[in-house]
Formats: sequence, structure tokens, C-alpha cells
Amino acid sequence: MKKNNYKIVSLYSFFSFQENSIIELKQNLLRIEKENDLSGLLIIASEGINGTICAEEKIIENILNLIKNIVGNNQLNIKVSYSKEKIFKKLKLKIKNEIVTMGVPEINPLEDAGTYIDSFNWNKLIKDKDTIVIDTRNHYEVSIGSFKKSINPNTKNFSEFPQWVDNNLDNHLGNENSKNIAMFCTGGIRCEKATTLLKNKGYKNIFHLKGGILKYLEDISKEESLFEGECFVFDKRVALDHELKKGSYSICHACGMPISIEDQTKVEYIEGIQCHFCINKFTDEDRKRFEERQKQINKLKVKNQEISNN
Repeated sequence: MKKNNYKIVSLYSFFSFQENSIIELKQNLLRIEKENDLSGLLIIASEGINGTICAEEKIIENILNLIKNIVGNNQLNIKVSYSKEKIFKKLKLKIKNEIVTMGVPEINPLEDAGTYIDSFNWNKLIKDKDTIVIDTRNHYEVSIGSFKKSINPNTKNFSEFPQWVDNNLDNHLGNENSKNIAMFCTGGIRCEKATTLLKNKGYKNIFHLKGGILKYLEDISKEESLFEGECFVFDKRVALDHELKKGSYSICHACGMPISIEDQTKVEYIEGIQCHFCINKFTDEDRKRFEERQKQINKLKVKNQEISNN
């Protein structure tokens, strides 16, 4: 790997995470961060671990070994990409009730998740006329890229997904309860819970894309791909193209929506203050705050550039 390149690992695993192991892992990660250039976001709960870490390769391997020792025989799902820059400012560790928040505590993906479909068999499944395809991600993620003809639940967050299922899924299935239900998300974790939810509600023929969009883009050539657009990610890169490189989108720091290069040419767009999605969403007082924040960001950029030039 070239000097100054960072290895990025997205990971998750469902397993029974004991409190003493949580404390031990947190202490070890904070120690590694203090001694090395480590950044990322890891969410830890009694049901497992989920997140993304960014560092040089040898540091990443040390962390993965730490986590694997705790996970034990349970599978640690990993997706790898690379970046020339850090994709997080620092390491954040969050201890929560769920590693991905659905708000349905009684479901257990370890016991009743759907059937995995790997990247190489995914195209065949979603092309089948007896299959409906559901994108379990949030509306702003779906807006910049998804699989052809997939259903967009148009949720603001994953905790809205169960209600969407109750209100809408039967309408999409019609009278054909024998249809396959194929689900996908960014890295696979949301589908672990989404497929479990559907099975617990009595639905049959439930499938999900193993490793999510990220694994699919890694495995399938652009020529054979049925994924259109770019894949939203929750870090500085904002979106990844089919080569898993930083895509063409940035973030509106006022509303958090992904915005294209074309969006940034619109008259409504003012960097850090507003875009066409949020021009009517905030007050003048809000925009003054955003403007001051952007001034500080610009000053910091200039300062960092001066340091790098020296």
C-alpha cells in the first residue's frame, strides 16, 4: 500500500457482547488511537458491534484481531476499501441499546434472519419476475443510487421501516404471497434485522444481499452491474462509485442531504448555508449561524493548507 494511504474497514457482527468485554475493547481502542493515527465510528451494544475504522494497514489488522477474539465463532462481516485521506476526524465509540436502531428489541438476527444471496447470484434473483426488491436504506441514501426497479420505502431513518412494512408491504405483494422478497442495504447489517422482522411477521421467501451494496460493487464488474448511481456512505467521502472510490457527491452542511456537482451550480446553493433541498427549511437566524460556522471551516482549511505547504 502506498504511503499515506488509509485502509478502511466496515464491519459488523451480531453476538452476545458481555459488559466486561465491552469495557476491555473500549480501553484497548482508545489506547491504540492515542498511539496511532486511527479514526472511525464504532457502535457497541449487548447485541454486537457495528461501524467503520480507518488507519494504516497494520493498525487495522491489530484492531480486527482484537475484535475477532471477542466475537469468537460468530462471523465478523468485513468490507474493505482504501482512501488517500482520513475519512473521519477522530475515533468515536458509542455504546447504545442496538448496533443498528430499528426499535424492535424482540427480534434476533442470529436466530431468524433471511437467506443470504451472494453478489454473483443477486442479479439472477432480482431479475426474476416473481421477486420484489426492497431498498432498506434511508431516502437520502436511495436518492443518489440504487438497484434497478427496487422499491424505495422513503424512510427518514431505519426505525421507520417496521411501520412501512405494516402499511405497505402487502400492497406490493398483492395476492401473490409466493413472491420472493429480496432486500439490500449498504453493508448488510440493516437487512439482518429487516429480514428477521419479516420472517417474524410470517412472510416467506425472504432473501438479502450478503455484504450489501459495498460487497456487490467489489465483486461485480461495472458492465454486469445492475446498481445505478453511487453508494452513500456515512463518512467524509459521502458516496462511492463502482470502483469503491470517492464519488461525485458532497454534503450540504445545513441539511445533511447529498448534493451533486450540478446541485452546487444552482442559484439556491451557498456552501455551508443552504441548498435547493433546504432553502425553505431554515430561518435567517439559522443561516447566520451556518455562515459563521462556514467562515471558521474556511479559516481552518487555509491554515491547514499553509501548514502542508511548509
